[in-house]
Order: sequence, then structure tokens, then C-alpha cells
Amino acid sequence: MEVVTMKTFMTTVLAAGLIGSGAQAADDVTMQLKWVTQAQFAGYFVAKDKGFYDEEGLDVTIKPGGPDIAPEQVIAGGGADVITTWMPAALAARERGLPLVNIAQPFKHGGLELTCLKETGIESPADFPGHTLGVWFFGNEYPFFSWMAKLGYPTDGSAGGVTVLKQAFNVDALLQKQAACISVMTYNEYGQVLDAGITPDQLATFNYLDEGVGVMEDGLYVLEDRLTDPAFEDKIVRFVRASMKGWKYAEAHPDEAAQIVIDNDETGAQTLAHQQYMMGEVAKLTAGSNGALDPADFDQTVATLLSGVSPDNPAITKAPDGGWTHQISDKALQ
Repeated sequence: MEVVTMKTFMTTVLAAGLIGSGAQAADDVTMQLKWVTQAQFAGYFVAKDKGFYDEEGLDVTIKPGGPDIAPEQVIAGGGADVITTWMPAALAARERGLPLVNIAQPFKHGGLELTCLKETGIESPADFPGHTLGVWFFGNEYPFFSWMAKLGYPTDGSAGGVTVLKQAFNVDALLQKQAACISVMTYNEYGQVLDAGITPDQLATFNYLDEGVGVMEDGLYVLEDRLTDPAFEDKIVRFVRASMKGWKYAEAHPDEAAQIVIDNDETGAQTLAHQQYMMGEVAKLTAGSNGALDPADFDQTVATLLSGVSPDNPAITKAPDGGWTHQISDKALQ
């Protein structure tokens, strides 16, 4: 009887101690990704796998995206607290009434490029006229039309201009010679072109940022009005802090980060070799960012969007009122 009583006593003491120490349930955060589970989002999976979110008292759910998922629609419908998306899409949604605001910018550099087969005669942008160029749409076309406007090239296939091919999210148009150039990301499709047996010296590749028409990619966005809630602000500060810790860990340990991505890919569609390649390239894009958006990068994105309006679907028609804040990153970086 004494042993049972002692066990009961110790259990009661332990429970009281936990209550007294302030133990409580973690705060839930739901994140919607722009695309499928891959190393493009490694920092978030690393933060979850390594316990960085746990250390901040967060229970984070990461929802993969896909071709039929628009993060802006998900957060508008209450399906996410925070999303990662490209700035053109966020600003377009903001102008149309959804008050998205950039709270952090893990990607400092842009991975969007146009790569061309030199055998077509293209070695510089001056050689574009008369050729077919593959372009992603669904918001990814805005930098392209800005670039063509800057060069003075019509995009309707007329003399002195280019023909636009609405490109699928693969590299088939280049491999099948349907287009002289196609859209690629440094960390994904460019590697697929190389895997197909085409060598870098057979390609002429142009990075949009280098051409002065880049836009900020893969930022973190929330609904602006939610930042007036101190509890929401507090947990998003903790989320950004842990996420950036995840990104810096991923930069320093790319192979481990790639394996973590594979472990989180429920589809089984990814290969470790490709995720290792992707993580190596993504690390170049997050390098130099502490998570705080540089206002100059925001201004360049806006200038790009306003200088070359898509003929069918302009991203924005005027300079945005707001669109970013250091309210979260300033506190997260303390």
C-alpha cells in the first residue's frame, strides 16, 4: 500500500510541476507552399524536422502546392495562416482586394531564367526576334513581357518581334525543338535540360535579374489585417525566426536538407539526386538573406511589373499602396 501511495504522490507532484512550469499546447500555424514538396522549400521542412518550430512553441503544418493550387486563394479562404508565393502574384492579389503583405523574404536572388539552344542562332537577347520563346503563364509571364517591352520587341509574332509559346511546366518544348528558348528555374528545369544530355556550352542562358527585369520570388505573406492581433503577430514572429534558422541550416548542410525533403515527400515522386542538385542551387538564392525584405528589391519588382504589362492579364496597373512590412522580421531578427 505504501508503494502505491508513493507512486500516486509522485504522479501528483509531477503533474503539479508541469502546470506550475507553464507547460502548454503549441500554437498552430498552417503554411501553404507555392509548389510541390521539393528543395525549393527546404528551409521549412528542415525547421520542422530539426525541431526549430518546436523550440518556438509552434505546431506547423506544411501543405504542398501544385498546378491546381493557388496559395492566394487558399489563404483568402482561411486555409492557411501564411503562404509562400512570388511577389507579382501577391501584389496582383492585393490590387484586386486581398490584403496580402510580405513579412519576410528568404530568397534574396532570383532563379527565373530563359535558356536557349545556340544552334538556333541565339547568343544574346539581340538574337531573339524571329524566334519562338517558351513562357510560363499563371503569373510567371510578367517578367517576360517587361523584358520584351524593355527590348522593344513585339510579342505577337510580327516582324521584328517574337512568338510566345505558352509553355508547360517541363522542358519538352526545348527538347522537341518547339521553341528556341524556354523558361527554366536555376534549381529545377535547367538541371532537367542538362540531364537530357544538352551541355551548358550548347546553351545561352539569361537570368531575369541580371537583365534588370527580375522579380522577388518565394517570399512569405500573410493577410495584413491579421497583424493587428498581438497573438497572431507573436506566433508569426516565432515562425519567421525558426524558418530562417531552417534556411541557414539547409544552406550549410545541403545534402542533409535534401534528404529531409525526400523524407517529407509523401508522393515519392522526387529523387535524392535531383533534390541534392536543387538544394545546391536554392542555397545560392537564399544566401545573403537574413529574412528581411530589402525595399530596393520591392521597388525593382514593382518597376518590372509596371514597365511591361501583360497584354491579357496585367499583374498591377499602379504602384501598390503598401505590400510589405518589417513589422515581423524586425522582431524575428532580434
